[in-house]
Amino acid sequence: MFEEFKNAFQKYNNAHVQLIIINVVVFVILGVIMVISEIGGFPSFFEAIHKQFQIPARFTEFVTRPWTLLTYSFAHDLRGILHILFNMLTLYWFGKLFVEYLGSDKLIAVYVLGAIAGAVFYLLSYNFIPYFMGQSIADPIVMVGASASVNAIVVAAATLLPDYTFFMLFFGAVRIKYIAAIIVFLSFLGTIGGNAGGNLAHLGGALIGFIYIRQMQAGINWGGWITSVIDATKSLFQPRPKVKVTYRKDEPKGRKSTSVTSKASQDEIDAILDKISDRGYESLSKEEKEKLFNASKK
Repeated sequence: MFEEFKNAFQKYNNAHVQLIIINVVVFVILGVIMVISEIGGFPSFFEAIHKQFQIPARFTEFVTRPWTLLTYSFAHDLRGILHILFNMLTLYWFGKLFVEYLGSDKLIAVYVLGAIAGAVFYLLSYNFIPYFMGQSIADPIVMVGASASVNAIVVAAATLLPDYTFFMLFFGAVRIKYIAAIIVFLSFLGTIGGNAGGNLAHLGGALIGFIYIRQMQAGINWGGWITSVIDATKSLFQPRPKVKVTYRKDEPKGRKSTSVTSKASQDEIDAILDKISDRGYESLSKEEKEKLFNASKK
């Protein structure tokens, strides 16, 4: 299993599966801790850990653990399997479609933006709208779940490819714009139900998914900063190549060079082409564009 997870993270353009693995691993770890804590007679240990994933409705409590703005979107209700099951199935179906057209980096960006937007909707509603404020005062409310992020991906895919068709059991071919519309409407109805906070977050995620694609179509990438942060973080853990100085005699004229330099140059071109496929030509630096242009003249 470890090798399969490792291969999934190394596979190119596979962010939808990577996000599913992270969510499942968090679910399993929290579940194990919950059972052991309960059997061992120290349930407060689990509660203290789970609290770090739950985003509270009250702003005064939220400021004491602001990281829950994002961590809540990787945890799920541990009382059953349906919460995480439906979220991960939807993430797989729509995430795979999204990655096919826009790449992994943008999928991760939409997931994170959906989580943030969902949290903002949730916090604003419970701290400024009287109807919801009364509920949070009567009973402390917390939230976990990837639904806001998943809704962002669903609406983003439907905005990008509204007439793309999924074949659904009992219904046959259905355009994804209708699937997204139904999901959003059900979330709207749910804002006065037992899971009002979660449905408010769903609406926030859906809204940012729509805005993200509209901005992308206008040439503006709202998730660019997320990609930059992730790339900077990855670079901190990547080993730096050691510089090795070698001396060699000049080769006779007319003799074809097969030095390592030519191989390294080809590796650079392959990396640049992969970058274009994943993020688009605009993501290249000036030096990378020059290398690609020079290589095209050979």
